[in-house]
Amino acid sequence: MTDPLAAWRRLAGSAVLLDGFHALKHAVRFGAEVPVAVTADRGAALALADELAPDVRPALEELLSEVPEATYASLVPRPHPTAVAALAVRPSREAQLSALARMPRPAPVVVLDNPRNLGNAGAVIRLAAGFGATGVVTTGTLDPWHPTVVRGGAGLHFATAVERLDVAELPPGPVFALDPEGEDLRGVKLPDDAVLAFGSERSGLSPALRARADQLLALPMRPQVSSYNLATSVAMTLYHWSATGTGGAPR
Repeated sequence: MTDPLAAWRRLAGSAVLLDGFHALKHAVRFGAEVPVAVTADRGAALALADELAPDVRPALEELLSEVPEATYASLVPRPHPTAVAALAVRPSREAQLSALARMPRPAPVVVLDNPRNLGNAGAVIRLAAGFGATGVVTTGTLDPWHPTVVRGGAGLHFATAVERLDVAELPPGPVFALDPEGEDLRGVKLPDDAVLAFGSERSGLSPALRARADQLLALPMRPQVSSYNLATSVAMTLYHWSATGTGGAPR
């Protein structure tokens, strides 16, 4: 039997950290390659699987190795209440780019233009997966596969394409950028091949992204309210797409 700690040490520098039961559950459900998974309480983890994810229970039973609680805690930045952690193989950049560029596209791509907050990025990826979006692209320095982002996304990075690109590398399709100066979103039908761009929490759209936009759109907002949270803005826009177009969550 493979030593889980030896496997962890060998892979830790290059693999994706799945922090918690739900991140592991989603990664397995959506086909991630998971070479090693550990828990401080195997019985409790499998009981969670019986209750919340019976479809992946057989895979988790095979994957999960029990280790002492102190050992588990030493492997993660912050112990998760479920005391589960795993390492997964990150999809190749080539595979992600292929998925993002494939046309005709059944659902939009979400672009986060120079995002700052790791938790926001994770929440957006979780939303995008839930709506069946084709993928989430970030520009700028934030790594969308950072462990905090993966934790915030509950492992749903493996349910949609996630990659960091320059503005010049954005996938094909009409670019609709969210901006207070834009046309009211409620009057626009978003096509399935849309590229939906959202500016930084701090400074909004970058000049490069604004110049690339085919159309600026604005979310309905009460006067004197400055802005919505980034994830809320993405949720409102994806809901509008799903409610007015041909798309939706099932894929």
